[in-house]
Amino acid sequence: MLLLHRRYRLLIVNVVYWFLLLYIIAELVWWFIALGRQNEKMAGFELARIRSSLDSASAPGSFNTAVRAVHEQAHMQNMGYIGEGGVFLIVLLLGAFYVYRFVRREMRLSGQQQNFMMAVTHELKTPIAVAKLSLETLARRKLGEEQQAKLIQSALSETERLNQLSTNILLAAQLEEGRYTQILEAVSLSDLVTRSVESFSGRFPGRLQGTHITPDLDIKGDPLLLELAVNNLIENALKYSPKDSPVQVTLSAEGHRAVVFRVADQGAGIPEEEKSMIFRKFYRVGNEQTRTTKGTGLGLYLSRAIVRKHRGQLSVTDNHPRGSIFSITFYI
Repeated sequence: MLLLHRRYRLLIVNVVYWFLLLYIIAELVWWFIALGRQNEKMAGFELARIRSSLDSASAPGSFNTAVRAVHEQAHMQNMGYIGEGGVFLIVLLLGAFYVYRFVRREMRLSGQQQNFMMAVTHELKTPIAVAKLSLETLARRKLGEEQQAKLIQSALSETERLNQLSTNILLAAQLEEGRYTQILEAVSLSDLVTRSVESFSGRFPGRLQGTHITPDLDIKGDPLLLELAVNNLIENALKYSPKDSPVQVTLSAEGHRAVVFRVADQGAGIPEEEKSMIFRKFYRVGNEQTRTTKGTGLGLYLSRAIVRKHRGQLSVTDNHPRGSIFSITFYI
């Protein structure tokens, strides 16, 4: 229902916009025609005056010169009208183009923000409900140590989800407004990726397979931002691929000047026309009423912003036979 209302509103805006634009162009054309007719009448009046004051038979030279001057004046005025009208039309069309693009972009952003708010609501409610249920169960029942450990681990896992969500939202705002102070220091990327893999292996047993991390790969960067970028890519791969499919994480050196971090999944893949759009803020395929996979549309946006701050490159390619490969290249 919300999607239909948004499309209806967009249709109304488009109809009103094009009606007003066509009306202004029609008025401009009518203004040009009216000025042309007025110019012809003025030229006719001037020719009539010349004919009444000059005798073409007795003074043909003066008469012809005066007539020619009237025609030249009328032609110059017509050319002036064409020039003024042409400039006005070009300015009008350029302004209309930029206004149309701006309005479309704002409406698209508004829709994405609405989707984001709905996604954040869903993302907040689920871990809060799970953590609350786990804690209430621990408080009301006497359970064995193994059951208590499972409930505590479940509550901690959901709390970590909440923490990552709040970090993503806060960091996105800080990066966009330029308020985040980046801390550059020597970071062991091998240790950082190893910790992330161990954390996700505990939350998703058996999913991370074929992991290969080259030891002693160091870069200069912000450890908090780098960890967030790595976690976002791994979590996306686990989230957007089937629960029984493996996800492969690799970290390796390419020559002496680059370190490459890759996450390969066997999900549905990303259409070619959307590979550039997935890095936009709030962008998600589909809408929140039909989409089953949880998310806010901030993960890839943040990852690209973080990689750019470290003068690296984030790219996505197709995995074979299916899925996607996200790669971060850090230049050292």
